[in-house]
Amino acid sequence: MRYFSRQVLGCLVMSVLLITGEMSFGKSRGIQSSDLNAVRGVVKPSQEAVISSELQARVKTMPFRDGQWFKKGELLIEFDCAKYWADLAAAKAELEAREKTAVNNQELAKLNGIGQLEVDVSEAEMKQAKAAVRSANVAVRHCKITAPFSGRVVKTLVHPHESVNPYDEVMSLLNDKTFEIELILPSTSLRWVTKKSTFKFFIDETQELYLAEVIEIGARVDPVSQTIRVFGKFKEQLQDVLAGMSGSARFVDRKVTSKTDKPAFNPSITPVSSTASTSLKP
Repeated sequence: MRYFSRQVLGCLVMSVLLITGEMSFGKSRGIQSSDLNAVRGVVKPSQEAVISSELQARVKTMPFRDGQWFKKGELLIEFDCAKYWADLAAAKAELEAREKTAVNNQELAKLNGIGQLEVDVSEAEMKQAKAAVRSANVAVRHCKITAPFSGRVVKTLVHPHESVNPYDEVMSLLNDKTFEIELILPSTSLRWVTKKSTFKFFIDETQELYLAEVIEIGARVDPVSQTIRVFGKFKEQLQDVLAGMSGSARFVDRKVTSKTDKPAFNPSITPVSSTASTSLKP
């Protein structure tokens, strides 16, 4: 009976060890979220932007659709700017007239035909016309929006032939060539995490393990959750990873660093005699 109890107890212990091992290490290739040494993270693009309109106009063309790749400088969206081109032509014509008026007034002033006030007013009007031309040129330049960087279209928020107003969002972009990893670590991790610290990042969607390193540490600790944001980058070029994927990171080498060497506290064990105490003699 005693032998049977020992055998059952041994089986129970082995079962607990096996379950604990599975929870800690999971698959041989990855890191499970139940691993206490792992922290959660999300993949983010190195560059992303939401493009907005600067004009009130109608969308003329949009060469790219959701998910398509583009190169830096390529045309993303073009507006129908017939009105703004007309405004620019009118501003240039007004400037030409003001310049001729200013020149004519200068000639008349030399012949004492007009006073200096008329000359100054005509020159001021010429400067005002030049400013109007510059303003019209700015509007015309916003008729075409080009890619600020190479990447992919996340989502188009308008369609051709639709009208937009100033500051309306028209397209969302991201750079899918380089990614970053955002981790949320306990604030106590500041004792050992540093730039260039390496870690392994297991992505749930791909079920693959990748090598990465820390590139930046957040500037502030969240006082409520007592956590800090840490950013990392992959050490290899990725093909099947997309922005928004999440996973678990494990830091293998955790070496606690100390910037100051404080002397250890060694309390005295030698009793010190008090001068105030006196021995009583019979």
